[in-house]
Amino acid sequence: MGKTIAIVNQKGGVGKTTTCVNLAAALTALGARVLVCDFDPQGNATSGFGLDKTRSPNIYDVILGYADMEKAICQTKWADVVPANKALSGATVELIVLERREFRLKDALDKVKSRYDYIFIDCPPSLELLTLDSLCAADTLLVPVQCEYYALEGLSDLLYTVRLAKRSLNPSLELEGVVLTMYDGRTNLSMQVAEEVKRHFPGKVFSTVVPRNVRLSEAPSHGLPVSAYDPLSRGAEAYGNLAKEFMERNKLAGVR
Repeated sequence: MGKTIAIVNQKGGVGKTTTCVNLAAALTALGARVLVCDFDPQGNATSGFGLDKTRSPNIYDVILGYADMEKAICQTKWADVVPANKALSGATVELIVLERREFRLKDALDKVKSRYDYIFIDCPPSLELLTLDSLCAADTLLVPVQCEYYALEGLSDLLYTVRLAKRSLNPSLELEGVVLTMYDGRTNLSMQVAEEVKRHFPGKVFSTVVPRNVRLSEAPSHGLPVSAYDPLSRGAEAYGNLAKEFMERNKLAGVR
């Protein structure tokens, strides 16, 4: 049985989708079977793998019961992907009247979970019903944290929501870890933020940090993970190392 990881942080621009796309691609390169579920109405993970956002069926069709998960999965060189687009933004209202509204994503992913080692959910940058569905579907949470002044702002809100979800809906939910993104070792600020995050999450911060790297920013416009766009870039190297560390942690935990 695979492991489902929600990549979550309600603060925008911290590298959630970048981490989702590039970590998934790096894990696939290491031999893992990976599914990415784009659960953000912006659909950036979808386009990051070079897929058409208008493709149907997508995750919106699946959670509303209009299509089977099997038919929504797209195969790419770097991972299997369930696409999303702006139609998903209306799902929050439509889900309210449905049974098991908090578990629609979990029920869909459970049907294909045995086929994969890891399933990554790219969550929207907000704390709403879609994010709650992601928390209910996930075994663990991976939290990207930007190495800037406001890095820890809002994390308390996220952790409060996680505690509520764990208490009432998903008691087995755990923190996979925290990934430091947009790190610039030349600045005192990046180092100070890194130390502060490690103090808040002892033993949960990945030793691999993701640097600021222009290739990471350019790759999505070409519909490619950075490992395919520029395999020799610092960004590609960082996500390759993060994938190795991620697999090693899970191997030690007996997951794979």
